[in-house]
Amino acid sequence: MVQLGTLIVGASQAGLQIASSLRELGYAEPITLVGSEMHPPYQRPPLSKGFLAGDVEADGLAFRSPTYYADHAIELVRGELVTGVRFDEAGAEHGGVARAESGREFAFDQLALAVGGRPRRLEIPGKDLDGVSYLRDMDDAIRLRTLMPEARSIVVLGGGFIGLEAAAAARAQDKRVTVVEAADRLIGRAVAPVVSEFYLDAHRRRGVDVRLDTTVTEILGEAGRVTAVRLHDGAELPADLVLVGIGMLPRIRLAESMGLKIETGIVVDEHARTSVPTVVAAGDCTVLPHPMTGVGRVRLESVQNAVAQARVAAATLAGKPDPLRTVPWFWSDQGDLKLQIAGLNTGYDRTVVRGEPSTESFAVLYYRGHQLLSVDAVNAPRDYLVVRKALTDGSTVDPARAGDADVPLKELLVAAPQRASA
Repeated sequence: MVQLGTLIVGASQAGLQIASSLRELGYAEPITLVGSEMHPPYQRPPLSKGFLAGDVEADGLAFRSPTYYADHAIELVRGELVTGVRFDEAGAEHGGVARAESGREFAFDQLALAVGGRPRRLEIPGKDLDGVSYLRDMDDAIRLRTLMPEARSIVVLGGGFIGLEAAAAARAQDKRVTVVEAADRLIGRAVAPVVSEFYLDAHRRRGVDVRLDTTVTEILGEAGRVTAVRLHDGAELPADLVLVGIGMLPRIRLAESMGLKIETGIVVDEHARTSVPTVVAAGDCTVLPHPMTGVGRVRLESVQNAVAQARVAAATLAGKPDPLRTVPWFWSDQGDLKLQIAGLNTGYDRTVVRGEPSTESFAVLYYRGHQLLSVDAVNAPRDYLVVRKALTDGSTVDPARAGDADVPLKELLVAAPQRASA
């Protein structure tokens, strides 16, 4: 059995960041990082972008060199799925033992969960046909990149970020691409209607057939391989390859078996502590206090949050708790369209557009009243950076002037008005 110390379940970006940050904070006890994949920790965002397009190879996605783990006394265990945790009889504060599906056990003094999420699966006839693919991990991406060269017609189920990034990569390879989205607009949970409308027009201009308000009832095939998808109205779309991108679900089964509090993910506080205070969690598997205000809980699926929250979790484990207070940010590369988001637009009641969407370079600022909440910037990095800094500094932009694209946004910054205390 592995010697005691800190056990990190999940060799994800958050998991590796917890381990790295612990060492940076001077933590000298053993660290064991256990992942279910055979690959060492790697970057996930390029899987639907540069890797799928063929611009990046698998060995270029590793976070660290092979010698990093030994050099920093981090034991990396690959190919082990942890399925259960037993706390010490004297209480969770005394550590416990984690057990993997293989039967291997890992003893720990402290425990961190960085188990990420899994793709939401189709539940329709034909879902298991060869050629029906998902895109969440390295093996998914390798398989998809292998299948894509021979495919002529690709159907993407889901008009979210993953689906649109993959659609753009496929169109760049001159494939016939159809995106099928059940909602009435693209990426509707994340952006305002004006941004959804822009991406609809932009992808259609690039030759992608986008079907909104449309659902798939069956995937058709011959000899065990996909040949078409059937829509709710009975129409059929030819398909050599179907990519399913209908959302992500946090991995909570292990946390549930441990009795941790679960809502839309593993509930953590501003210090990344779960309902069992000696256990921390970070990354896509969690639901956390709003990282800017501390009010309410949110789920954030982003590299930035995984890294920031992992650093907080490490500080908690090292006995140097430091609450999470940060401006969330995110990006999506869809061919030559780069979307950068800073802040959270939850609760917005007003948007201001800077620039003209038809030029494919513009920004949308979100407000609640006069309070600046966030920005979506499409090929507009200067506006993105100005708003991100404003949110960090607590300054704002008068919404009455924000839409004047002839005036640099940084010249419109003003101190945010003091809000009356409750």
